[in-house]
Amino acid sequence: MADPARAQRLAKRISTIVASAIASEIKDPRLAYVTVTDTRVTNDLHDATVYYTVMGESIDAEPDYDAAAAGLAKATGVLRSKVGAGTGVRFTPTLRFVLDTVPDAARQMEELVARARANDELVARRRAEAPPAGDADPYRSADDAGDDE
Repeated sequence: MADPARAQRLAKRISTIVASAIASEIKDPRLAYVTVTDTRVTNDLHDATVYYTVMGESIDAEPDYDAAAAGLAKATGVLRSKVGAGTGVRFTPTLRFVLDTVPDAARQMEELVARARANDELVARRRAEAPPAGDADPYRSADDAGDDE
């Protein structure tokens, strides 16, 4: 069993090699908007999972996840050979590409937090404008002390 720290170092190196190869060496247009976000390597250093995200051509454009997955599947062999040459380990890990859903989940959480803040502000405004439920001053005052006798 390998050292977990060594697996983390190898994962970081694989992430760097794969990202630079996608950006500069692989000429597949389907990979133009692919970004490597994270890489995890098993403790035995035999398997690596590379997480990626896909951006659209513009802010409003929907990313083409299927084309990016197909492009990565086609380039897996070339990327694995680049990883083998760049890391110098005895056994080059197999590469598996997984779409990273963390950015989408983070965006959804931000939207939920924004909606909750807006609801809190609405409740605070209504509370400030609402009249009291009972008397305006429910506490005894000096004038009320003589009424009890």
